[in-house]
Amino acid sequence: MIFFNNTFKIIQHIIIFSILISCKFQEPYKNHGILHLKKRSELLVLNKSNTNDVLKLIGQPHTVALENKNEWIFFERVLTKGDFIKLGQNVLEKNNVLVLKFNKYGILEDKKLIGKDSKNKVSFSLNETNNEITQKSFVEKFLTSIRNKMYSNR
Repeated sequence: MIFFNNTFKIIQHIIIFSILISCKFQEPYKNHGILHLKKRSELLVLNKSNTNDVLKLIGQPHTVALENKNEWIFFERVLTKGDFIKLGQNVLEKNNVLVLKFNKYGILEDKKLIGKDSKNKVSFSLNETNNEITQKSFVEKFLTSIRNKMYSNR
């Protein structure tokens, strides 16, 4: 009976140990776009790389500029789980945008990598504009006021 208890404990410890070894201690993350965009952009050489090099190295662009078809834009966004203090909310780890500009022959002229820290803060105006087209006519205002009065007495 003593031998059975000792072997049972040893087997129990081996099972727990094997479960703990098989666990991965990686942080869970969600990504969108192209991973390691900064490293890939460093491999591109100005006035030497062309569109075919970019397609091999990075892939198809996410968007192409509306005015200029020779301006390609790539994105990278990585979200991770936050600390215990933040109750596991998603935290933005990387948010990079790569803008590549080519000349008319397809040679890379300019590349710009915009990180999450270098983005400009956008301030919006608090002023409101009145739209005269969508304003209600006199009859519509009158009918809505009558309807509100009817339903308020119930």
